[in-house]
Amino acid sequence: MELRLVKLIVISNFALFMLLLNGCATVDQSGYFQAYEAHYQGQTDYRGHRLPRDGFEIHAREYGIESGKPTLVMMHGFPDSMHLYDRLVPLLANDRHIITFDFLGWGDSDKPAQHRYDVASLRRDLEAVIDHFNLNQVVLVMHDASGQPGIDWALDNPQKSSGLVLLNTYYAPAATLKAPEAIKRFSTPGIYRDISVWLTRHFDSLWMQGYNEQIAKFISTDAQREPFQKILGHQSLQIRPAFFSLNRVLNEEIEKRQAMIPALKRLQIPVQIIFGSDDTDLNAGVAEDFHRLLPNSEIHLVEGAGHFVQIDQPSVVASLIRDFPLTDDVGR
Repeated sequence: MELRLVKLIVISNFALFMLLLNGCATVDQSGYFQAYEAHYQGQTDYRGHRLPRDGFEIHAREYGIESGKPTLVMMHGFPDSMHLYDRLVPLLANDRHIITFDFLGWGDSDKPAQHRYDVASLRRDLEAVIDHFNLNQVVLVMHDASGQPGIDWALDNPQKSSGLVLLNTYYAPAATLKAPEAIKRFSTPGIYRDISVWLTRHFDSLWMQGYNEQIAKFISTDAQREPFQKILGHQSLQIRPAFFSLNRVLNEEIEKRQAMIPALKRLQIPVQIIFGSDDTDLNAGVAEDFHRLLPNSEIHLVEGAGHFVQIDQPSVVASLIRDFPLTDDVGR
């Protein structure tokens, strides 16, 4: 009890110091964001959608035309949004039908209070998207936290799953898997997490400092770092409830999927594993574990790319999934 009290005092003093250090106001990036959005729409000519999900609305964008190939459904992780795919989609939209969307609690989707943001919720979002667009054959493109709901859905719906694309994601325990610094801070139970949640919930500047530092580490390309810090950072103040909630169940969600390993080994649909090689957390070892587990998979470690591989090297990623899956791969 005394040790716990000492820890509480030390962390409280540290928190007070951080509050004083971060007392400045946050920078308003709304003008930059709006200009970026206007330019992006002019370049891509997407169709925007607000689709229903249990009384709430999910924000989605539709690109390209139905070409006979399976629709690419691109799913973001945390702490980001559909903008993660903004550099990739234009390279594919002439060849593929593409859907991107923001999960509930993220981006421009609704953010219901008192909602339980967990993997089951992410899966229900995905199902709402597939149902709304009446998609019969899909390739799920998954990044980071969307790997679990996407793979779960594919295991239960192999007849609709033409293929999977895994971009620096995770599913079950893996020997080399590590949580990024900010994720570890908010997913590890204890006083430090509780104080961190309270501080970053109440002090925008403290949240933004940590957010920008983590996003900077996810991007290897210098020229893309600042723009995406502004784009994703502008949306980030509103994602905090979903971020805290998903972190709270993160370790539990990973551990319980250990039981799904046999099902992964039986999965016969084609899989592209595309990981940025600079990512030290969701790293090459995680990619290799996926490759060992998934019998019909290919692995590609992309040089000059970090955790946000689709931002760092969109041309490389596009070349690997433009025609995926090949006709001969489907139904193996």
